[in-house]
Amino acid sequence: MSIEVKNLVKYYGEQAAVKDITFNVKKGEIVGFLGPNGAGKSTTMKIITGYIPSTSGEVTVCGLPVSMENLASRKKIGYLPENNPLYLDMYVKEYLNFVGKIYKVPNLKGRVAEMINSVGLEVEQNKKIGALSKGYRQRVGLAQAIIHDPEVLILDEPTSGLDPNQLADIRKLIRSIGKEKTVMLSTHIMQEVEAICDRIVIISKGEIVADDKAADLQFNTQIQTVYAEFEGNVSRNQLQKIAEVSKVEKFEDGWLLESKVDADLRKVIARFAQKNDLLVLTLRKEEESLEAVFKRLTTSGK
Repeated sequence: MSIEVKNLVKYYGEQAAVKDITFNVKKGEIVGFLGPNGAGKSTTMKIITGYIPSTSGEVTVCGLPVSMENLASRKKIGYLPENNPLYLDMYVKEYLNFVGKIYKVPNLKGRVAEMINSVGLEVEQNKKIGALSKGYRQRVGLAQAIIHDPEVLILDEPTSGLDPNQLADIRKLIRSIGKEKTVMLSTHIMQEVEAICDRIVIISKGEIVADDKAADLQFNTQIQTVYAEFEGNVSRNQLQKIAEVSKVEKFEDGWLLESKVDADLRKVIARFAQKNDLLVLTLRKEEESLEAVFKRLTTSGK
């Protein structure tokens, strides 16, 4: 495993930010680490990178134990924090040289040129970082994160604040990097997760509430949703009397019906229509969106 997290706990004073979580990331995977604000995402990522200590539990990267003192494990990691702290008065090439010297990168001049080319900074390479757009600053952040050729890349909100064109460019870049490295990224953008990630881990209130492929998260939901449209008048009260139906909502010209039973809800509705001499105009099963899955998993119990 590239990343192994076992029984990780983190307290800030008496408040538990991370509560005994366990998960792993395989070599070559791009994993989306999702959760609402305050769920423990950034705290977990900072612990994995050795930026802050855990209260208890174990974290290993490429088989090496992670700690604030263990430089061997930290050399395996590239990290782009959420706020992307850069030296704005430095020029792009100057900054990358500076970071490369910290990591003692061999053939540094060639490596800086390679990074500038790989992240698309050729046109901006002789500018001060403070003069760059948000999109190009993110590219500089990615370049510094991978200049030492780490095996694992940790990205905390890498596309925050970018416009649609910049989003597309950075997503393409992350997918390209993910072909060679293990990537763990945090984001609030569900389309980004679907476009980039092989797997999704969702954390809520410091606990892991889901760990699966995006398609399987949507498929494995225990709630069926069907859209039904009838010819003629059908009341909400009639639909609520169907034993298998747990929720009824008016939607467009028809109804959204939910069920928590195993039976195919479409067959149930078809029998209801036949019994009541109704003509069914539309009857289709609705796939739960990733956004809906996320909302359901992170708001239960509120």
